[in-house]
Amino acid sequence: MRTTSRLGVATAAFAATAIALTGCSAGSAGSTGTTAATSTTASGPKVDLSSACPATVVVQTDWNPEGEHGHLYQMLGPNPSIDASGKTVTGDLYANGKSTGVKLEIRAGGPAIGYTKVASQMYQDKDITLGYMSTDEQVQFSGNLPTTAVFAENDQSPMSIMWDPKTYPKVDNIESLGKALEKNDGVVRYFNGAAYMTYLEQSGILPKKVLDGSYDGTPSKFVSAGGKDAQQGFATAEPYIYQNQVAAWGKKVDYALVSSTGWNPYPEAMSVRTGDLTKLEPCLKKLVPVMQQADVDYLKSPGATNDLITKLVQQYNNGWTYDSKVGAFAAAQMVKLGLAKDTDGYIGSMDEQRMQDFIEKATPVFAGTGDVKSGLKPSDLYTNEFLDKSIGLGN
Repeated sequence: MRTTSRLGVATAAFAATAIALTGCSAGSAGSTGTTAATSTTASGPKVDLSSACPATVVVQTDWNPEGEHGHLYQMLGPNPSIDASGKTVTGDLYANGKSTGVKLEIRAGGPAIGYTKVASQMYQDKDITLGYMSTDEQVQFSGNLPTTAVFAENDQSPMSIMWDPKTYPKVDNIESLGKALEKNDGVVRYFNGAAYMTYLEQSGILPKKVLDGSYDGTPSKFVSAGGKDAQQGFATAEPYIYQNQVAAWGKKVDYALVSSTGWNPYPEAMSVRTGDLTKLEPCLKKLVPVMQQADVDYLKSPGATNDLITKLVQQYNNGWTYDSKVGAFAAAQMVKLGLAKDTDGYIGSMDEQRMQDFIEKATPVFAGTGDVKSGLKPSDLYTNEFLDKSIGLGN
């Protein structure tokens, strides 16, 4: 899901365009000496993964390092090794402030892998233990690239549509935005081919007249429209970036989550190749609770991990720019908006009925464009069996 849509943040907010942008703050640059995430200072019993997991747990992400991946970088121990050319970082996998006896290798996605889909990458390179899979892509590739999600670090996607509140003061959701845009001859600009937009059109939430798939990743069209048009974005990034780092706009934007319309995939869930699930069970029983705790620890205290993410972004140096201020905003938004939350009293679980509802909505959207498994069931896409029910934001 991030492959094209996150490209918008990369180029829209930070690339050199006709719009003046601020780049990283001096404070962020000064903190890039950070070499360990906050997991190194946590306390608790030692977790030994050496007898159950691969010597190096390899995780393929779907984009460059960012706050939404904080739970993952949180698990890196002190002084991780950064491969700037390969866009990877490797270090001891830490839990409760101690090494678990195995390494963690985190691979950047998006431009680092030529915008290859994570599912394809996982099947091309069997060294990958887990990958980021959103439910929509799980459904789309369920026929020939099946994956099973084992932990949903976020319950809702940050994907949103944003607009100018001064131009559209009475708009409070995506459906009312569509009606207002239609009356004002405005459009909602998005990356062409976005599955969620096909759903919004097919369901009648947005009229076809207002759809404009010409979004090129820069803020120029949104700014030059003077508030007349809307645009796709992420609730964890653009509201802060457009107000504070896009100098030509420099004011508030309103937004609504796409998930509020009924298109509600689990975003970037930690997933394995379905055929490897049984083999990995001994590892997942021990590793998934570690991931849950890392998610909680990051959301409660994201600062040091965000500094590490900033350092990685700077060393990878591939055009993506991200600073700790955006990371702090992202972590706060994940909690404030309920993107990350305890469900059933603990973090990371997925719901069978929600999965079934999404399968029914997504299958016609991907007709002819994917390889949806015939008779696809929720149990084909996820399992909650490895989650520790005692680990949550409220515990």
